[in-house]
Amino acid sequence: MVTVKVIPARARKQEILRVAAYCRVSSDSADQQHSYAAQVLYYTKEIQRHVEWKLVDIYADDGITGTSMIQRKEFQRMLSDCRDGKIDRILVKSLSRFSRNTKDCLTVLRELSQLGVSVSFEKERIDTATLTIEMMVSVFGAIAQQESMSISQNQRMSYQRRMEKGEFITCKPPYGYRIVNRKELEIVPEEAELIRWIFHAYLNGKGMDEIAADLTERRVKGPDGSETWSNATVQYILTNEKYIGDSLCQKEYTDAFPFVEKRNRGERPQYYVENTHPAILSRDAFQRVQRLRTVKAQRTKKTAVQSPLSGKLVCGECGAGFIHRTSKRGESVWCCRKHDKNAKECPAPRIKESEILEGFVSAYHRLKAHEREVLEPIPAQLNALLSGVQRRNPELVMVNQEIAKLSEQIHGVRKLQTMGVLSPDLGIAKLSALRKKLDEQQVKRKRLQQNDALELQVQEIQDTIRKIQCGPDQLMEFDAEVFENLVQKVRVTANGSLEFCLYGGIKLEKERT
Repeated sequence: MVTVKVIPARARKQEILRVAAYCRVSSDSADQQHSYAAQVLYYTKEIQRHVEWKLVDIYADDGITGTSMIQRKEFQRMLSDCRDGKIDRILVKSLSRFSRNTKDCLTVLRELSQLGVSVSFEKERIDTATLTIEMMVSVFGAIAQQESMSISQNQRMSYQRRMEKGEFITCKPPYGYRIVNRKELEIVPEEAELIRWIFHAYLNGKGMDEIAADLTERRVKGPDGSETWSNATVQYILTNEKYIGDSLCQKEYTDAFPFVEKRNRGERPQYYVENTHPAILSRDAFQRVQRLRTVKAQRTKKTAVQSPLSGKLVCGECGAGFIHRTSKRGESVWCCRKHDKNAKECPAPRIKESEILEGFVSAYHRLKAHEREVLEPIPAQLNALLSGVQRRNPELVMVNQEIAKLSEQIHGVRKLQTMGVLSPDLGIAKLSALRKKLDEQQVKRKRLQQNDALELQVQEIQDTIRKIQCGPDQLMEFDAEVFENLVQKVRVTANGSLEFCLYGGIKLEKERT
């Protein structure tokens, strides 16, 4: 008779799982504290029910950041702790708390799976430790995404109704105001005084760049809290109807997931409501500024249209651009921006527009007269450059293939680590070696890609040569079209000499007589 003796299995030592919880709480400060405390208590009790669990931390973001993972600081902190190997399991109330964007949700879950971190969604009863989740998460994620879009749509409809009734209050107060009683704008005295100064300075001849430079030099804090002011910030203040007590609603709008904000340029109706809050400025002062801005804009546009030199002239001494001026005799002249502001900063003198135009005609005639000598050696140089570019193209293909191969190998090693096939030390060593090779190939690719700029330069030179060869043999007078097609920049030196820099790098000089 066969006797079988049963040898009981040794009790395995209970592994402790390091468990974290993630939640999103109300954005209201009072409710936030209550909600957070309640969830801390809930998850603490839940984790205490499992002797094999140890609470790592509870991560909580406010409720307004549900659609963007990047903006959720606590969510990003939790992911960082997972990558550092501090967490084994994450508890979440529902998928919508985790993410309302299906693509982002799947991306994060895949990464957590590779890191060996499981996620449990209580409401949907999904546990990534025991289930194949791709299809289920896609379905539930789509539902969560649709829910988020529905909530956003309802909110927009609420805003729309309030705007139609003239009851809408901005969510973010403009510079010079603060929100009180959750629905009223109140003037901030010190900021209001600065706004009045900006309007006064503009009406008294200061430009927006000059005002911005003045405020920056005085280290005045701006709307964004920084001490650096820009032309755009000053313009925002000078054109904001809020400062006369009115409100233009729906300057921006959102209609696409994941809710990218767009400037309203007529795509949506706007609502102008008068006397919605206390005014900082008089209507007369505001309107005078708007009229002055219109006059300046028309003047600038007129100058730009009349002169083909706009944006082309560069000071050869200090590198600043040239601006148009009208002399006391009524002549069009151009001068260095720095020199115009302070003659001591740059010695470059004013130069007549007619002198520049005549200088181009003269330089063009010398180019056409010596066309063969100037242009003949260029094609050979171009061919040499192009052959170098072409030789490197196959090399670039091979480098890209190697980068793809190394990336796949890194992914394979990580997968083997997750499966437990590779020991931690061996896995780290293999990944380190592969990443070193990948870095080397990426540096090599960057170097080879610099040839793309060279190829563009070659094409630009070829185009310029063609335009010169097809151009008229003589110019009876200045031709704006020929000038625009050939000249990229004109350098003006301190003695008034001109250097016409053509597209592609060809240069024509005209000394002052």
